Amino acid sequence: MAAPLRLKATSASPGVATGPAYIAEPLAAAASPPSNLSGHAELGNAIKTAIRELQNLAAGPDLEGMDIIEFQIEVLQDPTLTEMAGARIDTGENVAFAWAGTLDSYIRELECSEEERLRARAVDILDIKNRVLSVLTGTSLDDFPAGSIYVGRDMEPSRFLAHDWSAGGGIALYAGSAVGHVALLARSRSVPMVVGVGQFTTEGRQHIEVDGDSGVVVLQTARENATPAQFGHPATSTAPIADNGSLHTADGEQVLLSINVNAPGEVDSIPAATTAGIGLMRSEFAVTSLSDAANEEKQFAIYRRLLDWADGRTVTVRMLDIGGDKPLAGLTGASSLRGVRLLLARPEIARVQARALLRAGIFSNLRVLLPMVTFPSEIDDLRQIYREEASELTRRGVPHGIPPIGMMVEVPAAALMLDRFESADFFSFGTNDLTQYLFASAREDAGFAPHQGRTVPAVLRLLSQAVKLAGSKPVSICGDMASDPSRTADLLAAGIRHFSVAAARLPAIRSAIVGLNADGTKAAGE
Repeated sequence: MAAPLRLKATSASPGVATGPAYIAEPLAAAASPPSNLSGHAELGNAIKTAIRELQNLAAGPDLEGMDIIEFQIEVLQDPTLTEMAGARIDTGENVAFAWAGTLDSYIRELECSEEERLRARAVDILDIKNRVLSVLTGTSLDDFPAGSIYVGRDMEPSRFLAHDWSAGGGIALYAGSAVGHVALLARSRSVPMVVGVGQFTTEGRQHIEVDGDSGVVVLQTARENATPAQFGHPATSTAPIADNGSLHTADGEQVLLSINVNAPGEVDSIPAATTAGIGLMRSEFAVTSLSDAANEEKQFAIYRRLLDWADGRTVTVRMLDIGGDKPLAGLTGASSLRGVRLLLARPEIARVQARALLRAGIFSNLRVLLPMVTFPSEIDDLRQIYREEASELTRRGVPHGIPPIGMMVEVPAAALMLDRFESADFFSFGTNDLTQYLFASAREDAGFAPHQGRTVPAVLRLLSQAVKLAGSKPVSICGDMASDPSRTADLLAAGIRHFSVAAARLPAIRSAIVGLNADGTKAAGE
């Protein structure tokens, strides 16, 4: 039997998925509009309906998804688009064609841009165009079967957000972009994805494989080659391993395996006994507006729910990592600040979260993580806020406990001087930001993705040095590199003994660790 055909592509999100192909219709195709549609009112109502649909999608746990949807809503609310479409309607053009023609001009401008980042935004506008058209024409935007490999020229962000990825699946795009919004979402959800495959032929429901680690699409040549849809590399058993996230390398050294969480509902389908707990809870994914940031009771309920799930295992909550390119809805005047600097500049936000965490601290094994720390004084200043709020809770007779306070290591200046951070109780390496700052390029820039792999040796050298500087204090890693089994050996060699990964990557990382020695070398017989 001939070997399966392998097509070279560009990796947009790591991991491996196998499943039946879903062949998407061309995104530009839209249903023919009913001939009786006309007028400004119909367009206005359709836009309002589309905005409501997008707002419902934005209610999910992903901060990235919310930001993308907010961008699309802003475009829909732009009066210029409505005026341009209205002018075409006034000439007698059908409302659906007037809307499509207006957006097509915008899309063509983006597709012709010299910057990949701008070209990647064309599909966002196409998404908006098709959503309004679906309302005008009374047609639905179809989902695709769970566990499938989505195959098409490109993919709309709203289609990604509306799909249930819990059953696995992946994405293989003829064109697409590794710096586009769907690629960003795929990485945040650990959905394997490749782009730039070029047009290829495969039958619908034929099983194919997407290898986001190597940038390859494998076309199965026979049905017996097919395996169930899955994320990552299969573990030795499909049943969850209840080892409490404590495993050992081939030569017997203990390694802990925790999970990253964006919102409390994510843990409902994950047995706590398969983990060492939560190594990173990104609180900004659950506290998404200024009103949420001011709501102590809501925050307390979130942290309490996670601690109840963990059942005595460690839960590490990162304080709000907001500012810069991660805005908090309703917060103005702090765009140049991010992370701990913004929290110190807006102490009213830090104090509410500190009170909620102090109150939650009496229930289980809670730890607090400070984001984007650069100087030791920033930890000291946040500790003072915790002490002051604890004193006030004591005065009010409210039960509380001061949890251990650690820091994210994601600023190169901090990583190089880690021995100076005496007031930090523990360290957690955030390789996403650490990589982009070492490379001197924002992750969303077009030049970042193609050269990201070339920065890995520098990141690993810095990690190895920083682990030594940390001394006896606990160290963990929670960035994308931790969830990549192809980097597990390097991270073990750098001294990492606690991995916090996307829940979908638990089997792959567990399998990688037990097949390696503590120094990262392969175990005998592997």
